[in-house]
Amino acid sequence: MIQRAIFAPLALTLSVAMASSALAQTTQEVPADAQSLQALADLKEPASTDGAVRLPSLPGLFERALRNDAELARQRLELEAVEQEKPLARSQLLPQVTASGGYLWQDSTNIQTEPDDFGLDQEATRPGEIEEQYWQVQLQQPLFSLERWRGLNSADQRISAAELQLAVVERDLALAVSEAYTKAFLASRKLGLLEAQQESLELQVRQAQRAYDLGVGDRINLLEAQSRLDQAVADAVQADNGLDDALSELERLTGIRPHFEGHALGNLGNIRVSSPEQGQKAWIERTTANLDVLRAEAEQRINRSETGIRRSGYFPELNLNLSYSDRISEDELRESEDYRASVELSMPLFRGGRTVAGVRQAELRTEASQKAVDHQRNLAVQEVRSRLRSLDGNERRLEALRQAIDSSELFLQAAERGEQLGLRDLVDVLDARASLYDQRIKFVDTLGQFTMDRLTLESAVGDLDTTDLERSMALLASIAPPATSD
Repeated sequence: MIQRAIFAPLALTLSVAMASSALAQTTQEVPADAQSLQALADLKEPASTDGAVRLPSLPGLFERALRNDAELARQRLELEAVEQEKPLARSQLLPQVTASGGYLWQDSTNIQTEPDDFGLDQEATRPGEIEEQYWQVQLQQPLFSLERWRGLNSADQRISAAELQLAVVERDLALAVSEAYTKAFLASRKLGLLEAQQESLELQVRQAQRAYDLGVGDRINLLEAQSRLDQAVADAVQADNGLDDALSELERLTGIRPHFEGHALGNLGNIRVSSPEQGQKAWIERTTANLDVLRAEAEQRINRSETGIRRSGYFPELNLNLSYSDRISEDELRESEDYRASVELSMPLFRGGRTVAGVRQAELRTEASQKAVDHQRNLAVQEVRSRLRSLDGNERRLEALRQAIDSSELFLQAAERGEQLGLRDLVDVLDARASLYDQRIKFVDTLGQFTMDRLTLESAVGDLDTTDLERSMALLASIAPPATSD
């Protein structure tokens, strides 16, 4: 059903203009048909009930997206995988216990097992064919290993970076849901405007056709009205496609397809927006909390820790080794039970230049990561400046459009009155009405851009949260008619 709350002030003027359009330059009266009279009555009816709007909850949709989005689910699993770096690194500092065992069959021919073969007249002192089983338990405890200790710190840095990456994905998801929500809401409002414009033009065409059929109308006026109607139909189809695209994007992100009830607009003259009170310098100082900057800094810390690990290759390692072994054999001379304890010190002397190259590689990556931090800071500062300029410009543009809408409404009334008196023709009325609709659509688009600019500004300083989503939803809802109470 087409919503008409926004057009109630124009319905009365429109009814007079439509009934008199064919009398602009003649004293003959053109009776309106029953269908036109019913259409006029429909346009006059208030749309407070049909125009009642209950918007889907933007924070609620974001909450669903947190549970539904596949990319976010993947990133959570990536974080869980990276968190295993900590126990992996810690395990290198804990005792390493190994157990081994085996079975041996051996057939030996030597001077002890077969002395006859060697020209000796004596008995064999050892069996030639033997079977034996052996097993061993060994423990190794690192006493000093700088590389392993630094590896534990590197694991902490990797986990921090993965957590920040997850936060970045959640932030991007919040912006994506907000953008799709804003597009869907604004597309529904524009569709309502265009459908109402289409309905009024249909009435205009019927009246012009009737006046022409009675011989008191101008064919040019009829063709002009039909042309404007055809254009309004095409624009409505485009707006409907835009609404469907936005709803499809919301369905992809959240798993449900929300419904924006009603297409009507409220009183745009009551809408007031304001740019952030803080100055540009204060906002720029807050970019240190930008998630992309924090993630770049985390990557830099990872590279620094990796440099420390590579440099550990110049230091010795000290290990404590304990072992117990037991060998049972048919050869009594091979049987043994051993207990061993040793402390081993190893010092790398030359590895073919591997350590030097590894350290240099890590240092270069650390320098590169510093450039990445600077790049992200510059992007964050530029984003803040751009959004602040856009917010200020959109605030002033909304005020100008509000005044233009007021002027267009007065101009439309004057054009309709002028047509009745024969001072203006139907084309002037159509131009005035088209201009009014176009300005309302621009107001809606600008308000949507203002909403997204504010959300993006908050994300640029790392301060985007549910409160911002609620505030954006309230701003959008302010241009819709108030919902009726049950």
